[in-house]
Amino acid sequence: MSSKSETGHAVNVANFNQLIIFVTGYGEAYNPSNEAIALRALQTVATDATATLDAIYSAQGPYNNAVAAREVVFDPLSKLVTRVMNMLKVSGVSKEVYDSVNTVARKIKGQRATPKATAPENGEEGEETTETKTRSTSQMSYDSREENFAKFIQLLSAIPEYAPNEVELQVATLTTLSNELQAKNSAVINAEVPLSNARIQRNNILYAPTTGLVETAGNVKTYVKAIFGATSPQYKQISKLRFVKIT
Repeated sequence: MSSKSETGHAVNVANFNQLIIFVTGYGEAYNPSNEAIALRALQTVATDATATLDAIYSAQGPYNNAVAAREVVFDPLSKLVTRVMNMLKVSGVSKEVYDSVNTVARKIKGQRATPKATAPENGEEGEETTETKTRSTSQMSYDSREENFAKFIQLLSAIPEYAPNEVELQVATLTTLSNELQAKNSAVINAEVPLSNARIQRNNILYAPTTGLVETAGNVKTYVKAIFGATSPQYKQISKLRFVKIT
């Protein structure tokens, strides 16, 4: 949900509170037979709507933090895999072994199995031109990259020739990183649950047919028009208040 949409929900709630202020000012003249638009019912809707927005704001911070932390560990992954593949190339493995590992490496980096561009002149694996950066959406999800990186490490660990002196490229270090990727991705999923639930609750309170805030506000406007008239100052007060159903 975009920040613009979140702001739109808050505007709906703010306008509903303004609507309540206006109808409260009508005193005994505002006396609907429909209990759903009685002043007490409107106040309950406003309270519930404010509470559900607060729940979203409370859940949004931890979710944003988890997303940012995940990005920090995933962002350098493609370049690291490129370094590993270059190291594997000079380790003395056969072309068949190299190609087998490279198949998984390409999935991690979101490259085509057969790149559109020709190989770079220097012959280094993974030097990406504009055309070789073509992404595969299914393979570039965080879940897929995490899973493919784990497979990547399994393949490397089974290759005796792959024994770099560089600590950051060693299987043990890569395994530690793989565990961190999994932890950060899980943290995002866990943080998303309360945020998603809060948004479901908000959508129910604000936009449910018949009982939702937006439809209730429309009924209040119609009732005020009925008792005071479409050209009355009372109706003009509230007719300018906009309520938008955001999906």
